[in-house]
Amino acid sequence: MAFAVSGCSCMHATALAAGAAPAPGMPPSPAPAREMRATSVNAAAQVDFPTLVERYGPAVVNISTAGPDQPASAQAPTPIDPDDPFTAFFRRGAPATWTDAQNSPPRAISGSGSGFIVSPDGFILTTAHVVDSVDEVTVTLTDKRQFKGKVLVADLQNDVAVIKIEAARLPVVKLGDSSRVRVGEPVLTIGAPYGFDNTVTNGIVSSTAHVTPNGANFPFYQTDVSINPDNSGGPIFNRAGEVVGIHEQIYADTERYQSLTFAIPINLANKVRAQLRTQRKMVSRGDFGVEAQDVDPGLAGAFGLQQAAGALVTAIEPGTPAATSGLKPGDVIVQVGDQPIDRAADLVDRLADPQTGGKMALKLIRNRRPMTIVVGSGASAADEDLGPRQSDAGAGDRLGLVAHPMTAAELRATGVARGLIVDGVFGAAANAGIQPGDIILSLNGTPVSSQREVAALAAKAGREVALLIQRDNARSFVSLELR
Repeated sequence: MAFAVSGCSCMHATALAAGAAPAPGMPPSPAPAREMRATSVNAAAQVDFPTLVERYGPAVVNISTAGPDQPASAQAPTPIDPDDPFTAFFRRGAPATWTDAQNSPPRAISGSGSGFIVSPDGFILTTAHVVDSVDEVTVTLTDKRQFKGKVLVADLQNDVAVIKIEAARLPVVKLGDSSRVRVGEPVLTIGAPYGFDNTVTNGIVSSTAHVTPNGANFPFYQTDVSINPDNSGGPIFNRAGEVVGIHEQIYADTERYQSLTFAIPINLANKVRAQLRTQRKMVSRGDFGVEAQDVDPGLAGAFGLQQAAGALVTAIEPGTPAATSGLKPGDVIVQVGDQPIDRAADLVDRLADPQTGGKMALKLIRNRRPMTIVVGSGASAADEDLGPRQSDAGAGDRLGLVAHPMTAAELRATGVARGLIVDGVFGAAANAGIQPGDIILSLNGTPVSSQREVAALAAKAGREVALLIQRDNARSFVSLELR
């Protein structure tokens, strides 16, 4: 979907201690719970993090993946230079070097990450980039049991994957309501980087509607949780012991965004899982084809709005549902269905909801007048059969690229006429050395400016394609070997 939005991990003990005097105008802090209880979000008991880890740590698993003739491994990896600025991306599909306990020769595996069990019969949530385009998945529990995993779906647009293992009476996590997450509240993440034990880090929620600096196409939660290798796909817990997010991207390759971590809201992931369980089908987020930005007070006055709220349309991609609906740049979308739109990130979230598939009513302001239009969701994989995922299931997936069309500002800043900016890599793209931030200019000599064009060209390509990319104002061709 073409969508762009412009726009101290320590917790003070005195603020959380029972009986501490509240600051003026602030409600008193509840006393910490002495034991874990299954509670609703409305009555979220305060729990201590060590108890949370003891209870839910066993439900966090290691996921190791392998390509042809590369058996999956859950042994400890050899050290990676901590000063390498690309360390955070090494295990997003690029090969890593591993050794076994007997110091046998190193062998390459496709990647590794974390996940968490959401049902006693073996359904597991993780991020899609951990398991996409692989031939073998091995799930390792904290008790050292290993299972072959089957990828039921790897939704790259939302970066959510569902894995199934054949087991029973497994430990599970409790899912919370990510719409109720508040900026400043403490969170904790548990990972299983090597499969045999947990790694735990904590921090606070920095933003609940953050869009990544490179324009990733759905809102992340931003946290200041410390970075640990292979935690991608692991759960992020609130103080009530509920999972409110999936550990996602890490920005560590620029000074401005160093050590920022993000999370996929659990509500989005849970909708994918629930629909999978009940319907065995998934309607992926539609390729709606709209770019939008937040409305600040100045723009609100210029467009005659009563308040600074809504998603201001800045561009429409031709041939998409947004284009055929009659939407225009300058429209301010204020509601989708019965859900209000306060900011551009809300629009992405509403379009990501599987329940909004089919026709949607958009309420908007155009030329200072309210109006309603009905548009199709443009589901790009509606009613996709969720059998075992094949390595070449999607033409776009074959490249191992997650990218967004360049905005007008990005085109001006880089001096290119058209192209896409890489948001993430895995599989073939990672193996070829393509990096987030690279600009894709053409595929096999044909200029490209949307993922739809890339997918169409990849579908017609053979086993190898040539990408023309621009990095740091220098252009070069890169060959990708497709599966």
